[in-house]
Amino acid sequence: MECPHLSSNISGAFDSSRFPNGTPSSWCCNVCRSNKSPWICLTCLMVHCGRYVNGHAKKHFEENQVLCVSQRKGEKHEKEKIHHSVCMDCSSYSVFCYRCDEFVVNDTKLGQVQKLREHLQSLRNLGNTCFMNAILQSLSNIEQFSCYFKELPAVALRSGKTAGRRMYHTRSQGDNSVSLVEEFRKTLCSLWQGNQTAFSPDSLFYAIWKIMPSFRGYQQQDAHEFMRYLLDHLHRELQYSRNGASHPVSPQDGVRLSSTDGKCCTNGTASVVTSIFGGILQNEVNCLICGTESRKFDPFLDLSLDIPSQFRQKRNKDQEPVPTCTLRDCLHSFTDLEELDDTELYYCHKCKKRQKSTKKFWIQKLPKVLCLHLKRFHWTAFLRNKVDTYVEFPLKGLDMRGYLLEPEKSLPGSCLYDLVAVVVHHGSGVGSGHYTAYGSHEGHWYHFNDSTVTLTNEDTVRKAKAYILFYVERTGQVKLF
Repeated sequence: MECPHLSSNISGAFDSSRFPNGTPSSWCCNVCRSNKSPWICLTCLMVHCGRYVNGHAKKHFEENQVLCVSQRKGEKHEKEKIHHSVCMDCSSYSVFCYRCDEFVVNDTKLGQVQKLREHLQSLRNLGNTCFMNAILQSLSNIEQFSCYFKELPAVALRSGKTAGRRMYHTRSQGDNSVSLVEEFRKTLCSLWQGNQTAFSPDSLFYAIWKIMPSFRGYQQQDAHEFMRYLLDHLHRELQYSRNGASHPVSPQDGVRLSSTDGKCCTNGTASVVTSIFGGILQNEVNCLICGTESRKFDPFLDLSLDIPSQFRQKRNKDQEPVPTCTLRDCLHSFTDLEELDDTELYYCHKCKKRQKSTKKFWIQKLPKVLCLHLKRFHWTAFLRNKVDTYVEFPLKGLDMRGYLLEPEKSLPGSCLYDLVAVVVHHGSGVGSGHYTAYGSHEGHWYHFNDSTVTLTNEDTVRKAKAYILFYVERTGQVKLF
């Protein structure tokens, strides 16, 4: 959120001699001496423990609030200048205001929050952001996609920034508008520079906080959900800044398909996102009573595939082992004819009421980069469980021809895809665990585990319990527009 209390709560100058020794994440609470979750008050630079330890950072704020109110009783104007309400997490460098009771995403006119963050930041750990790191590393290995942003001049974004502010403007002090495209571009440019020190995508992360409120804070998030939000916002911002011109599109315009070039366009104008990741599904629904057939076309940026239930069963030692689930099994399950259950009755316009029906998906147009999401998390009555089934997937030559609506119209070899990146979730639940990624770069496979990058081999990649798979079309270079 945008906090109005920063200017009155942040110390004018940060004296290094007032900071404790050691790295900020190891600092201890001034009251209980705990080094778990240290928070520093931005008014007096005293360190206390966070709310999930003994809560001394909050008590520090409350004690000073009572003191200020008692000393200035009846002076309403002075009461608004209460200090000690804004703290910074010494591990993740996020800022929290106790008066707003929320994390803060804005800064002062002088940029004091960012200056302090840069002063303290000695580690490359932003908290539970492995979900973001795994997606960024995967997207950086998609050459057609990352090269577009790397080669995009920063100056080219400025001309479209004013138009973009209509969507992303803020009301804080000064010009705090952010460009997700620009921060994403800078991140991609830094990832493969070969530096010995790890790159910290903190600027991108705080831009995401401004633009995508659901990802604020430092709790674990779903990598697939984050990827969809990221691609969607990149697409929308590029619509506004393409060629330095404004292309305003109302959210009510929904999804549009261009009949001239067959491109998948979300909310109107195509972008590099829809040009590379965009495909088209044909959804066929048949009424089982009168036989009426309904067809509609659905653009997609990725396909979410169920792991068939027969592969989820756990067998005892005395029973026969469950056969290995393959990616082809998941694709067949997605495209096979399915009878809709009673909760999904189809409204038949001929029968004039909801009737039992069947549904089937066909792929009308394949994307340049095929993103396949394996639905490993599902809700039970009380919690969200994880499907830990291993799914066998090919590294080369995934043939999608059998899932096309009109395979005879495709060119020979045009439906073959090669794997370029894999996102893996380690752990038992969506709100916990850890994300890593495998990526192919210049003929070699690498394992990306936050700031640690190690060379690996194809056999290791094949054994991974994939969560998201990125396949690149084998034929030639991608023509963006």
